[in-house]
Amino acid sequence: MADSGSSANLAAASADKGGAAAASDDKDTRRTFNYPLVKFCDMQDELKTEVVDMVVTAVEKHFANFETASKVIKELMDKRCGSSWHVVVGEGFGFDITHEMRNLMFMYFGGTVGILIWKQS
Repeated sequence: MADSGSSANLAAASADKGGAAAASDDKDTRRTFNYPLVKFCDMQDELKTEVVDMVVTAVEKHFANFETASKVIKELMDKRCGSSWHVVVGEGFGFDITHEMRNLMFMYFGGTVGILIWKQS
């Protein structure tokens, strides 16, 4: 009898631990970040740093309106590096593009906001 009671207590304890582990896993998957995460970039280091700063400023200023943020980033890039820059800001998109060498950046900011910047002649 002692064995059945012990195994029942162990089973209950392991179920409680499993439930706590599942709750902590859910909490970890919802963690967001507030820093720019550059996934791919083939720009020069100086340009990359300037572009990341431009993107962070524009997205923080226009976080609720991705269209306005992309227009601001495009205008800044056109002034800084010449014309033919394209910008996509949004959530949940994929891409397959043709671009000039050394003129592409894909990054995330604020958790789920993806920013794609490229130059095409």
